[in-house]
Parts: sequence; structure tokens; C-alpha cells
Amino acid sequence: MIRSLFFALCLVPVTLFFSSLCWLFARLGRNGAYSHWLEGRWAGTLLRCAGVRVEADLSALTPGETYVFMANHQSHMDIPILFSVLSGFNFRFLAKESLFAIPVFGPAMRRVGHVAIDRGNRRKAMESIKEATDLVDRGVGLLVFPEGTRSPDPSSLGPFKTGGMIVALKCKAKVAPLIVAGSARILPKHGRFVRSGRVTVRALPPFDPHAQYTLKEREAFKNDLWARMDAAYQEMRQ
Repeated sequence: MIRSLFFALCLVPVTLFFSSLCWLFARLGRNGAYSHWLEGRWAGTLLRCAGVRVEADLSALTPGETYVFMANHQSHMDIPILFSVLSGFNFRFLAKESLFAIPVFGPAMRRVGHVAIDRGNRRKAMESIKEATDLVDRGVGLLVFPEGTRSPDPSSLGPFKTGGMIVALKCKAKVAPLIVAGSARILPKHGRFVRSGRVTVRALPPFDPHAQYTLKEREAFKNDLWARMDAAYQEMRQ
């Protein structure tokens, strides 16, 4: 309870502070690299406030490579967890549109270059996909949660959405699956209290989806990726 209270007291001022810095320095560095570095510092600060220890195995990734990261999603803490462990890779987040409405935080996300996705509006969703592919073409990676939302069941991954597969197939980059295990214990979906603890992150070997699938085969891509990531997740939970 004390740890959760401490985190709650830190969350808003820490986020406001780093969001303001990101907004101010969004154009500094190649492809906004300095703002992304600041995002990593924001994430690390929040994890320390929450008492979360992250063990990451990114040995399958090539430093400096541009990837479309596909990660499972079970907790709001997944965002700072991934921004912390992937601080060495300049990437942007494909995020639900409601996050961009948060004062200070939302405008900073938009200015830095994170991509809002409105799944209920097909035209806007296609515009967001175009924005994401343009980012990747410039050498900026992309982070996608293919489940689309946090899974309420920590025993397995939730079903993947087809939209994430379309994004990956339209981007000219390899897909790097990321498995996050333990975040549901830290802060489950609909949970109100943060618990300290350990989270593990593992990068699976990246692959080129264009060599195996076309846009018409996106359902097969979705099912194969889910099976591969869920098998790794089950292994990590043992």
C-alpha cells in the first residue's frame, strides 16, 4: 500500500516534468533522438518509484536496427517497462487516440511523433497507418501492441487484431516480437494499486514478414505470430 501511494504521488509530477521536456526538445537530435532518450528517463524513474525490477534479454536484436516491435500487453506498466528497456532503439508508439487527450502528456506525444490510432474510424486509421509507415521509412522504429488493449487474463495472450498485421506488412522493416511476463502482477487490468516486483522482457528473433506473407495473408500472419509469441510467453511463465 505504501509503495502504491508513493507511486501515485510521483506519477503526475514526473510525467508532467518529462512531458514538458520532450515537448521542448522534440526537434533536437536526428529523428527526435533526444526526446526519445528523455522518454527512457521518464520510464526508468516511474519504474523506480513503483519498485519494479526489469530483467531484459535483447540479445536477439541488432543495435541500431529499425524494427516494428510487437509486444504483448497486460498492464499500463508495460509502456514504461518497454520504453525503459528499449531506450537504445529510437522508436515511436502506435497508441490509442484517447491517450493524446491527456493534458501536457498528449500534446508532447503528438509533437514527439507518436501515432494516434482511431480504430472506430477507418479513414483515420488508414491515415495513421500511412503516418507510421512514413516514420519507419525515415529509420524510426514502431511499437505496436497487437492485442489492441490490455489482456485481462494473464494465463495467455489475448487475440491479436488484424490492424497490427497490416501496419507491419506495410512497413519496410523486420518484426521483432517482444514478450513481457510479470507485469500483470504489478498492475493488472482494472487494478488500482501498484505492487513492486520483477518483470522479465525477452526479444524473440526478428523476421521479415514480407518474405512469408502478403496483405491478403494477414490472417495467417496474425495467427502464426500469436502462436509463436504465446508459446514463448508460456515458457517464460513456468
